[in-house]
Amino acid sequence: MKRIIVVGGGAGGLELVTRLGHGLGRKGKDKAEIILVDRSRTHIWKPLLHEVATGSIDINNDGVNYRAHAAKHHYQFQLGTVTSVDPTAKSITLDSLSDDKGHLILPERNLSYDTLIMAVGSISNDFGTPGVAEHCYFLDSHKQAERFQQALLNHFLRVHQEGPEAKLKIAIVGGGATGVELSAELFHVADLMKAYGMPEMSGKRVHVELVEAGDRILKALPERIANLASKELTRLGVKISESTRVVRADVGGYQTAEGALIEADLMIWAAGVKAPDFIKDIEGFETNRSNQIVVKGTLQAKDFDDVYVIGDCCACEQPDGSFVPPRAQSAHQMASLVYANIKASLKNEPLKDYLYKDHGSLVNLSNYSTVGNLMGNLMGGSMFIEGRIARFVYISLYRLHLIAIHGWFKATIVMAAQKIGKVVKPKLKLH
Repeated sequence: MKRIIVVGGGAGGLELVTRLGHGLGRKGKDKAEIILVDRSRTHIWKPLLHEVATGSIDINNDGVNYRAHAAKHHYQFQLGTVTSVDPTAKSITLDSLSDDKGHLILPERNLSYDTLIMAVGSISNDFGTPGVAEHCYFLDSHKQAERFQQALLNHFLRVHQEGPEAKLKIAIVGGGATGVELSAELFHVADLMKAYGMPEMSGKRVHVELVEAGDRILKALPERIANLASKELTRLGVKISESTRVVRADVGGYQTAEGALIEADLMIWAAGVKAPDFIKDIEGFETNRSNQIVVKGTLQAKDFDDVYVIGDCCACEQPDGSFVPPRAQSAHQMASLVYANIKASLKNEPLKDYLYKDHGSLVNLSNYSTVGNLMGNLMGGSMFIEGRIARFVYISLYRLHLIAIHGWFKATIVMAAQKIGKVVKPKLKLH
């Protein structure tokens, strides 16, 4: 029996391992042993991490436990961090696992494979900026998001106790979707704190500065979307500093290339992403400067047909010379193609090349607004949407992800449970 290992349970990895489990690992089919490897026990849809960071989402209620999910979807789960890959020997190495007191739980492990899918996603890229690693928060994982949420609650408490003139200063570097959405969400949660023992707290007591090195925020999206998002953020009270390059972070805030200090009590770095650093050290893989693995059109690593790469760690060049952007929709599309190609390879059928289809982009500004564009043949190009329609489409994307990993029936139950939970539980995670 062949062994297929998927490394990384993000949007693409979890969807792929679910399909592989049902298509090849289900009892009675027994065509392959399917294994998911991830360093976390719980999955959360990455576009929602900024809501985890503000407490709008509680991962204990909205996350997916890999081990429980594996039991229902015909695959195995291995908890661990991949430290090395040997594509020649067809094996991966998982780091040893210890508890919070340093007691060894599992030793270093080696897993062999017949087919490997690298879906390790991305991490924040600080571009070597001094002080960022020591003083800034990142939103690469739910653990980092929860760490920021705890700090945010503590600062809300401090500012509330200091009196009506005190303000919480937050600086976010990176004007992409994460930085923009987080900026709006911070004002929303500050207003919600009124109902939870902080009657003097509000969005007016939060000062958020969004710092972007480029000439405008949301550089990857159409200018019309960026302008509307900028207008809405300014209305909320966000200070947007464009064409501003940060050269250092310290205890008091960010130092800019012009010598100015952007004061901050909390600093978030969301200025760019790269694949995890261990990838560039894998002998045999061709990588780019963002550590992404360069692939052929079939999403197989160059020189290694038994290794597929999907999601943010994949460098896939398209016919027009551009590279597939690191988005959830590309990870979803890649997962579908790799599943089809693995099935085709088992039947000795030809593999298909991947062609990215841009279905548009949406930016959700918390409860205040949602803007974006949809692309497709029915619209003959691009259609701009905003308001309730855009919000509905944004929520639908998450629902489609739930359907992909749970199936229609269970996904419907999960969505209903989440809706009921919003009625009976606090609107914020308060611990």
